[in-house]
Amino acid sequence: MSFAPTCAARTARTRAARTRTAAVAVLLAGATTLATAALAAPAQAAGGHRAASRFDDGSFETPKVPANSFSEFNAGQSIGPWRVTAGSVDLLGAGFWQNAEGDQSLDLNGADSGTVAQTFTTVPGATYSVTYALAGNSAGGPAVKTGKAEIDGQNFQDFSFDVTGKTFAAMGYVGRQFSFVARNATTTLAFASTVRGAYGPVIDDVQVKECKPCCGS
Repeated sequence: MSFAPTCAARTARTRAARTRTAAVAVLLAGATTLATAALAAPAQAAGGHRAASRFDDGSFETPKVPANSFSEFNAGQSIGPWRVTAGSVDLLGAGFWQNAEGDQSLDLNGADSGTVAQTFTTVPGATYSVTYALAGNSAGGPAVKTGKAEIDGQNFQDFSFDVTGKTFAAMGYVGRQFSFVARNATTTLAFASTVRGAYGPVIDDVQVKECKPCCGS
């Protein structure tokens, strides 16, 4: 009596079992990948907003505007990590006028008064200092440009700038500063013009830094 057919049959069954196991593993891996992608897609698509990260691009360098010109951005549009939340603003390219930092700056009035905001990560309970350079568009009135800085929708600082005697070559930037205590894991900083018309306050070189301790208020 020969046992060769029985051994061959066992070998064939073992190979078949291993093949089925491998196939099941591949199917499970594929299903896991698809499920992960399906969960990630809505998070990326929701509202079209970028995930909150550290404060960035306080000198409005992105996107690049053609030299000696400007681009208007309206509510709902993004300027790098910033978003226009109301009205419209103008992003000024290199050479259009003097900038406080880098190649570009922001007029908070486009066709009319506008607001820009950026949401970034913070440590609850930590104190942060906000500094920025302030000037104004001297191409038209009124002479005194006004606006405000907000944290999470609350007014933290009113500002004004008189463009009398200022020119595009000598904007006369002044520094402004205030501090806030973060209440959440993310914080939204906003700058809004409070003057009507197409010639508003200009901001540049916005910086947000955690300070231990922080001076100023």
